[in-house]
Amino acid sequence: MQVIFAALAQFISIYLALLLIRVLLTWLPNLDWGNPVLSALSQITDPYLNLFRSVIPPLGGIDFSAILAFIVLQFVRSALVQATFALGAGGYMAYSGF
Repeated sequence: MQVIFAALAQFISIYLALLLIRVLLTWLPNLDWGNPVLSALSQITDPYLNLFRSVIPPLGGIDFSAILAFIVLQFVRSALVQATFALGAGGYMAYSGF
């Protein structure tokens, strides 16, 4: 079970990195989101971000929903890491530090 929790925590860490890249790229207005790489990134991250966009609409052109999305994922990742350690995981391997 601890291996599953550790793997999920690692997956969430990678997903958090993708979300961060996605949010930072939205600051660049001249990007072509039709580019296959950017389109794939958008397809991966937008469904999760849309959950929070329906709760917190953009205010003044700024999308604050990403902050809530990061907080929720960090909380879930933290809970998974704690569960991994509680089940007796060997240590640093379960914690990615992101």
